[in-house]
Amino acid sequence: MKKITILGSTGSIGENALSVIDNFNDQFRVIGLSANKNSKLLVEQVKKYQPKFVSIIDNNAADLVEEQLSSFDVKILKGREGLLELASYENIDLLLNALVGSAGMEPTIKAIQSKVDVALSNKESLVMAGSIINDLAIRNRVKIFPVDSEHSAIWQCLTGEDNKEINKIILTGSGGPFRTLPIEEFNTITLEQALNHPNWDMGNKITIDSATMMNKGLEVIEAYWLFNLPTEKIEIVIHPQSIIHSMVEFKDKSIKAQLGLPDMKIPIQYALTYPSHHEADWKELDLTEIHSLTFEKPDFKKFPCMKLAFDALAAGGTAPAVLNVANEQAVYKFLNKEISFNEIPKIIEMACEKHELVSAPSLDEILNIEIWATNFVKSYHSKN
Repeated sequence: MKKITILGSTGSIGENALSVIDNFNDQFRVIGLSANKNSKLLVEQVKKYQPKFVSIIDNNAADLVEEQLSSFDVKILKGREGLLELASYENIDLLLNALVGSAGMEPTIKAIQSKVDVALSNKESLVMAGSIINDLAIRNRVKIFPVDSEHSAIWQCLTGEDNKEINKIILTGSGGPFRTLPIEEFNTITLEQALNHPNWDMGNKITIDSATMMNKGLEVIEAYWLFNLPTEKIEIVIHPQSIIHSMVEFKDKSIKAQLGLPDMKIPIQYALTYPSHHEADWKELDLTEIHSLTFEKPDFKKFPCMKLAFDALAAGGTAPAVLNVANEQAVYKFLNKEISFNEIPKIIEMACEKHELVSAPSLDEILNIEIWATNFVKSYHSKN
């Protein structure tokens, strides 16, 4: 039986992961669960899965969890320190990091240092500290299993292949809700419109990242570290139907693609059950219902966040960390209706230009950059 901890169990990825586990009751034992402040759902999950440990960040929510679970044999870990303690627990087979944003970086590192394999949904870990994480993974003989649908697709396409024969990898993206919206109308985009993704049902932060196309930019950086490929071998293609999740082109110009319905349970299940493709209970893909699959070139003018990501990757060092944190904080400002949609890339660009690059940062230097970029964006006041 595979012992698993899920960080971010009350979020979209965490809930989908538990849904997958429900289909394999005899194959998984949930050891740890964590949440930020959704105490109600976390308590329900603890009662159902009976983990040994539960982590909750928010102090008020932690008090509620402690009160409602007083009769249960579960250790409650509070605050950021409690989360890192849970991530460091060694006696498990797999840790699923489904945390949102830069907060997921340190837990990824803690798990790897504890010699635990990581199913990684938190792309920000690699965006911010890819070099450190890859070095630690090699040193500790730890495997990193991608959970993002695009990176899972590439991972599956590369099974049995020689990486030396790769010509390029092709990350597909739906184009989000504003793919066909004229750029002249971007200054009128509302929060409600940006949260209305045409294909995927996701959390608010990643949904906004999909609307700005920064999600695709972050995925380029993640792919760089996951698959050890130079930037010029990573390409973005817009695919509105979200059926082909990504592709690999080889030197003979043949292309392998992974297809499936836009359902995050598919890549989650593969990461949890690798190397097997187990039977699933969700709807199968019927290509005769799709009729057509279309592709477009990405529009870097309409969606400058993609170019900012490529530029940060080219700069290296702390540039991707600044890009990531500035984006995260700008998105939160937009979600709070403090800035306009168009101001998101402008704020990120300003942060990237202002910060002093560290070419080979330590973890402490990355954490300091996170504080700097957070404060930089928080000090920004909307011009609108």
